[in-house]
Parts: sequence; structure tokens; C-alpha cells
Amino acid sequence: MLDETVYGLAATIAAKSAFTLKTGKEAFYRQVEMPLEQAYEYTAEVMASNMDAADAQEGISAFLEKRHPQWRDE
Repeated sequence: MLDETVYGLAATIAAKSAFTLKTGKEAFYRQVEMPLEQAYEYTAEVMASNMDAADAQEGISAFLEKRHPQWRDE
């Protein structure tokens, strides 16, 4: 049961954009030591710049077109 859950979660994560996962992970670790207000400002900037990424645009398009995204990891 646990193995199935772990493999399911791993498959879910593996299906996501590597670029977006990397960006999010880096942002998390950078902001964790910041004061709260600075962390909010930093992550807001990261999220806004992420919207310009090709994978963000692909994700939005795929959602609207009801299809699976084709990640380019950029």
C-alpha cells in the first residue's frame, strides 16, 4: 500500500515540468531563511517571472484545450 502511494506520488511529480519544479524548489530554499515580508516579495517575483516561461504558457494552453501538456523544460 505504501509503495503504491509513493510510486503514484513520484509519477505525479515526474509528469510535471522539470523547469517549474526546479524553479519552485530553488525559490523555496532561498526564501525559507528570509523574513516573512521579504519571502512574500521574493516568491511573488519568482511566480510572476515563471508566468513568462514557455512551460507555463504550455500548461495554461493544455488546460484550456483539455489536453496533456508537452513540456519543453524551459
